[in-house]
Order: sequence, then structure tokens, then C-alpha cells
Amino acid sequence: MDFKYDKETDSLVIIFRNAEIEDTEEIRPGVIADFDEEGLLISLEILNASKKVESPDRIKYYSVEAEPALKVADH
Repeated sequence: MDFKYDKETDSLVIIFRNAEIEDTEEIRPGVIADFDEEGLLISLEILNASKKVESPDRIKYYSVEAEPALKVADH
């Protein structure tokens, strides 16, 4: 996953994976999503990012791992 913030255009792009863009849709005003031919999300672009995202030029990355599933004992 890559993050790119362009101060000049005040746009933040979050790239989830590299793939050919088949479709682009503005899913909310100023939030643009790119999809591949299977409809899977490739990237999000946030326009006027400094007004919508706190400190877009200081991206923090968090990884949340799922807890292991509880094992049910056989009776």
C-alpha cells in the first residue's frame, strides 16, 4: 500500500495495489475511487485533502491483525 500527498494540488492518493484501472467513480464529493475490471478497489484519491484529512502530509500506518479464532472443544 502506498500513500502520496501532493501539497501543490492538495490531493492524497492511497494506492492499495497495482492494477489496470477499468472504472473511476466519485463516491463522495472530492473522493475518487479507481476499480479494476472485476470491480476490485485499486486506489482512492481525496481532493482538498487538507480540509478533509488531519495532517495529510504526515501519514501514519497502522496494521491491525485479527485475533486467532477461538477453538471450540469437541464434546
